[in-house]
Amino acid sequence: MPSVFEQVLDPANRADPYPLYRQLRTTPVTREPDGSYVVSHYRDIVALLHDPRVSSRDALTLRGFISTDPPEHDRLRALMNRHYGPPATPARIARMAPDLLAVVTGLIDGFTGRTGVDLVDDFAYPLPVTAICRLLGVPLDDEPRFHTWADAIVEGIGPQATDDARRRADIAFADLARYFTGLLDTHRHTPGDDLLSAIITDPDVRDAMSPDELLANASLLLIAGHETTVNLITNGMLTLLRHPAALERVRHDPDFVILTVEELLRFEPPVHILVRRALDDVDLDGTTIPAGATIRLVLAAGSRDPDHVPDPDRFDPDRHDPRRPDFNARQSEHLGFGGGVHHCFGAPLARLETQIALTELARRLRNPRLRTDPPPYRPNPVLRGPRNLPVVFDGIAPATAED
Repeated sequence: MPSVFEQVLDPANRADPYPLYRQLRTTPVTREPDGSYVVSHYRDIVALLHDPRVSSRDALTLRGFISTDPPEHDRLRALMNRHYGPPATPARIARMAPDLLAVVTGLIDGFTGRTGVDLVDDFAYPLPVTAICRLLGVPLDDEPRFHTWADAIVEGIGPQATDDARRRADIAFADLARYFTGLLDTHRHTPGDDLLSAIITDPDVRDAMSPDELLANASLLLIAGHETTVNLITNGMLTLLRHPAALERVRHDPDFVILTVEELLRFEPPVHILVRRALDDVDLDGTTIPAGATIRLVLAAGSRDPDHVPDPDRFDPDRHDPRRPDFNARQSEHLGFGGGVHHCFGAPLARLETQIALTELARRLRNPRLRTDPPPYRPNPVLRGPRNLPVVFDGIAPATAED
């Protein structure tokens, strides 16, 4: 009989893995038949995310600083962040808000005259792709090329990936590196106001990274910068359609969407599993994880750990409201963006995109409802989200309408 974690990996359980996560938590650390160790409690996952004996190196198909350890990780991340966020460039993401709203408005305007859409293909995918292309300075017309590479790379991520899938991911990374070689050369000679231009024309950043490091990290930002946000937006709208009272509050209360996105990151996160390797023996809850072992951190199980948050299977955005009398800051924390030194680099952009997207969908779609529940899911258990989200509605409110 397959183990509980092996059942988690089974695509047949992708629509609702949470009962299996509850079973996982009955044994906080389990050794799998393949020799890996699965960790499912919030406190243990947090501890391992901050443990220097636990490594990200060579644990993922993704390249760049996400697959390195300190001090190399800290050096590369700081260089990539210099023109992305605080302290050197605190306003770059905030300045994107008007453009993001314009993209969202245009996508929803495109629903006019229709009675239904696939929110993945028609909205949740094109929004973050457009956003990351504008941020980085990648021509949106090249999307068909890197879409194919991104699909191959994502298929190579996670414990379910076959050797053939990992080989295809390696080929895709090589193709993407060649693409970025030409694109970075273009930005070097004709810079714009985008992130890649800022990096390639700043000698303090450019000269501190090898050409291979620069290509790997540019590829990382392109792939990671849209794949997870697609899932966050799609899971978000799916959850709101299942909770109409919350959808109505998002529609009328601009501040409520901030709490909603935080709860979505806890309740239906875009990334369910992280992979790490033990550099030394690690004792955890009476189990010794030996040096060299693969560790699978089930983030989505940890964020619904009843030892961390009360009533964890209830969708409750208000639990993140500091004005609430019973607010507990620790209980409002989640693993939706990972943690430790590898806390999601793109979190500020993902939050902003999702807040704008859900607000406008809630405000402008008249009487939206699911055509199919549950929808079909992607097979990947790591980056979990619907493959399609068919939604029907009675009409589209004008972009300038108040209701």
